[in-house]
Amino acid sequence: MLQEILQANPKDAFARYGLAMAYAGKDEFGASLAEFASLLRDHPDYVPGYFMAAQTLLRDGRPAEAKRHLELGVEKAAKTGQNHAQAEMQAMLDELELSG
Repeated sequence: MLQEILQANPKDAFARYGLAMAYAGKDEFGASLAEFASLLRDHPDYVPGYFMAAQTLLRDGRPAEAKRHLELGVEKAAKTGQNHAQAEMQAMLDELELSG
């Protein structure tokens, strides 16, 4: 269903995010990260995309890329006034930096 929505409206942020999450839930990391990349290219202020892309990258064993997504997400969350998301991503970023 999400793919049908995206065929009709390729820039639908909610459907793109949902599809990325569905792929991540099935451990299809490449497909998931491609959807997150498309989402964030079209909607650079879609803060949850940074957080969930970072989590997907971590699950795929790519901590350096996850850190970069979290750094960008913290910046976007601060810019858009999403304080709770900013705090969550900063906490995850701090934890990653402590673990090396």
